[in-house]
Amino acid sequence: MRDTPAKFLSHTISIYVANKPGVLVRVAQVFSRRGFNIDSLVVSPGQAGNFSRMTVTAQGDPDELMQIISQLQKLIDVQKATEHSHQVTIEKELAMIKVAVKEGSRSEVLQLVDHFKAATVDFCEGSLIIQITGSTEKLDAFIALLKNYRIIEIVRTGKVLMARGEEVT
Repeated sequence: MRDTPAKFLSHTISIYVANKPGVLVRVAQVFSRRGFNIDSLVVSPGQAGNFSRMTVTAQGDPDELMQIISQLQKLIDVQKATEHSHQVTIEKELAMIKVAVKEGSRSEVLQLVDHFKAATVDFCEGSLIIQITGSTEKLDAFIALLKNYRIIEIVRTGKVLMARGEEVT
């Protein structure tokens, strides 16, 4: 068991994999065996239709990270695995948040939406659905302020990223 909180750093890894059944399970097992907790996992089609891009945000011992990447690259369906903490990347996350609003609080919530450059995607008499994109920290700050109201439901995508410039993610 790891005792020091410093050992539980967050890492973002992109993995380019063959689009086949069972690949997700094999990738998740590599993280699990090394004691990494997966915080978010996003899978989407790659540019080539027979491949997918996985973006994994995980916590664990940084000393184990190179072993994880090495083991991932040995999996037959993995084309490339890269950790991105030392690269300049664009990272975004999306959340939809349903908030109960009363006549008196609606304008306050809409001011928060405007301030955070979010958008209302559903507007009913007793609730709003808000869509917000940005860094994990931005979303966390927005949600913290919305806790002053009654949050009905939250759905988050998890982090996606892309390397800046000509570098391939």
